[in-house]
Amino acid sequence: MQRSTVILVPGLGDSGEQHWQTLWQKQFATFERVQQKNWEAPALEDWVENLDKTIRKHQLEQVVLVAHSLGCMAVVFWAQKFKLRLKGALLVAPADTEYPSLTDAVQGFAPIPMEPLPFRSVVVSSMNDPYLSAKRAQQLAEAWGSRYVNIGMAGHINATSGYGRWDEGLELLKGLTGNS
Repeated sequence: MQRSTVILVPGLGDSGEQHWQTLWQKQFATFERVQQKNWEAPALEDWVENLDKTIRKHQLEQVVLVAHSLGCMAVVFWAQKFKLRLKGALLVAPADTEYPSLTDAVQGFAPIPMEPLPFRSVVVSSMNDPYLSAKRAQQLAEAWGSRYVNIGMAGHINATSGYGRWDEGLELLKGLTGNS
């Protein structure tokens, strides 16, 4: 993954110590994490602005975003706003911000952009994610022009669901970075 710049884009609450994003960052010193001012009360404009600042520190054609949950929505809104071409994005367990039980926590992150992303992307979901149905994940992947991967009964694909290091995710990332 040395030919690529990997930027981690956590979701609501950031990614804890046992989350695969944090473990990957510890394993790969070159991985960078977007920093948000407020992880608990997200504001779309702030999240997109901080993502943009992080991305623009690098050569765009080398950037691969690795987003989880609400971080995926920040990526999609960023892409809609700036329409810049990156190397790619791995969008893991996107939060369905149009789902009624989520709307209070993520106000401003809806409606979800339903246009193709200007870069290669992979949407990864599970059959039992409480924040995104498999059917909705497929719809989002199709709208964004993303490859769709369903990894079965994996919950929200986070530490709580038993996903610490997550080697399968690293393999998907390698497919986007061009490393084998």
